[in-house]
Order: sequence, then C-alpha cells, then structure tokens
Amino acid sequence: MMSKYEFLLRISMVGYGKQNIFEKIGQLFANGLPSSIQNVSCLLNKLGLSDVQLVRFYETSYLHLEPILEWLESPHPQKHLIAYCDSDYPLLLKQICSPPLLLFVLGNRQLLHSPQLAMVGSREFSEYGAQWGRYFASELAINGLTITSGLALGLDAICHRGALEVSGYTIAVLGSGLAKIAPRSNLNLANDILAQGGTIVSEFFPFEKARSVYFPRRNRIISGLSLGTFVVEASEKSGSLITARYALEQNRDVFALPGDINNENCSGTHYLIKQGAYLVSKPVDILEHYYSYLSAVNSSCNQLKEEPNNSILYPEIFAVIHHQPIPVDIIAQQVNMSISEVAVKLLDMELEGLIKTVTGGYIRNRVI
Repeated sequence: MMSKYEFLLRISMVGYGKQNIFEKIGQLFANGLPSSIQNVSCLLNKLGLSDVQLVRFYETSYLHLEPILEWLESPHPQKHLIAYCDSDYPLLLKQICSPPLLLFVLGNRQLLHSPQLAMVGSREFSEYGAQWGRYFASELAINGLTITSGLALGLDAICHRGALEVSGYTIAVLGSGLAKIAPRSNLNLANDILAQGGTIVSEFFPFEKARSVYFPRRNRIISGLSLGTFVVEASEKSGSLITARYALEQNRDVFALPGDINNENCSGTHYLIKQGAYLVSKPVDILEHYYSYLSAVNSSCNQLKEEPNNSILYPEIFAVIHHQPIPVDIIAQQVNMSISEVAVKLLDMELEGLIKTVTGGYIRNRVI
C-alpha cells in the first residue's frame, strides 16, 4: 500500500512521457486518486509504464521522499498538492506547453481558478514604476482581477501589496519550495498574502532552495495562470520580458505601461509596445478588455464606471479620493469645504467602508 502523495511524487520522477501517465491517471480516477493505493503494481500496469519508467518509479529511496511527505501530511488546513490529473487543476495552466505536473499550494486553492492578471516588473524600479504599479494593482484587484506575480523584490512585491491594501486577492508563484520562501525579506509579505485569503504556489519540492535557473520556469506559471501579463516597468534585460514572452507563446494578452523615454527602466515596456503589446494608460484599459469575462464570473463588474454614483455617501468627496493617499486638507481644498466639515464626513465614509485611512491620508476602499 502506498499513499496518494508518495505515488504522485514517484510518478513525477519517471522521466520522459510522465505527462501522458498523469493524463491516464485522470481518466482512470475522474474523482481523483484515493488517499491510499492498495495495489500499486496493478495500477502501474494499467498505466502502461515502460521498464525504464518502472525502475525510476521504485529507485528513489523513501528516505528522500519522507521529508516532503511529512511536510504535506502535517496538520495545516491551507496546505495542498494539486496534480495535473486532478479535476481542480487550473484550466488555463493546463493549456500551456510543459505545464507543471505538480503544484504545491499554500492558502486558498480555489483562487487558482479566479480570473488573474500577471503583473510584473523590474527589481530595480523608479518612483514612477512604484507609484503606478501600486495604483494599477489596487484598481484591478478591487474590480475583480486576482493579481498574480512572483514575490520578487521590487515591482512584484509592490503589486502584491497594492492588491492587499484594498483587500483584493493576490497569488505569489515562487522559484523555490514553499518551505524555503525566497527572498526572506518578503516573508512578511508572504504571510500577509495568506492572512488575507491569498495563495502561494510552487512546482518545486517544498525544501528546494531558490536558484536562478528556476525563475524562468516560475515565470511560465505566472503567465500560464493568467488571462494576460501586464509589464509595469522593465529594462530590455529584465526577467519580466521573459514572462511576457511566455504569455505570447501561450496565446495570452500582453499589456505594457509607457514611461519616460530617458528612463532605461522603461526601455523594455517600450520595446513590448513596439512589438504589439497593448499600451495601457489607465486601469480601465485592461478592465474593459476583460469586461465580458469578468461579468460572467462576477456580476459586480459594473463597477468599471469611474464616475461616482450619486447614491453613495458624499459623492463629491468620494470623487477626489482614489488609490494614491490624499490628505484631508487637500480634499477640503478640492471640494471647497472646511477641514473640520470634511473630517466629519470622512469618518462617516470610513464607517461605511467606502474609504480607509493610510499613511499620507485617505484612499478608496472599493470602487463604485
């Protein structure tokens, strides 16, 4: 007898042709593999493994698998292993060339089926990239798109944070195992993603350390899970362009934000635009692109309107608050009211859940 997890791990190691074997498993077990395999040799025979594959299946020592199995089987309600043969394997990811056969998942596994937009950018970023990356991530997340990125330093982390700040959803795809989250400086961000209902994913065994050769493999998953890839700011040598290239190969949309022509960090986005990427200047450019899709998934997508709804509380104040913090004195100036009068109304709006206080002033908590 062998556990489901051990069986899947061993199948993932049989070498050439293993994707076909996973497909056969899915055909034999439409409702998923049982938690334990009673007759392993019989099942292997049904799956038609070659002699070489059978040797590879059995040759890995259990001692090598034991730490992985202990990690998977430890009591943790948010820890999952999703195999290519499982019915809840993400459909978009299944359509790419060389999909990962195993996905180790922390957090909300259902989020993998949500409409996602990959948002990526350089580790070396300008204030321009940081400002607009955060703004776009917030606006897109609050309108129903899950923001998917790589938990890397720089704009990846900024985009994750932008989604979290408006209580939106975000998915982090790692170039390491889930027990070796990298970079360690983003461990708090990873914990915040999980605490707010997000998801962390990796195709690598849990204790695998990050390696530079793993990041392109990670990038194909980021784009593969997503409807499209939005490059916020990147030089022509940035790894973000690898993600964009994968998106094109996967027949997914590519969006790019234009920037200062003298800014080397924008040379990659300008290159993408010249190659035919969609030029984006405001969040609605992307939201309208997926309006029909989002409408089918989430009826609240009529929130795409940017004009304030006069049925909400204090629409004239709400109209001047967006996702860049604005202080109370500037709000008062723009709506031609006293600061004390505006402060009272802002408190009412905050209690209604329309806005929230952050460092530097107020931002929208949701789009109307």
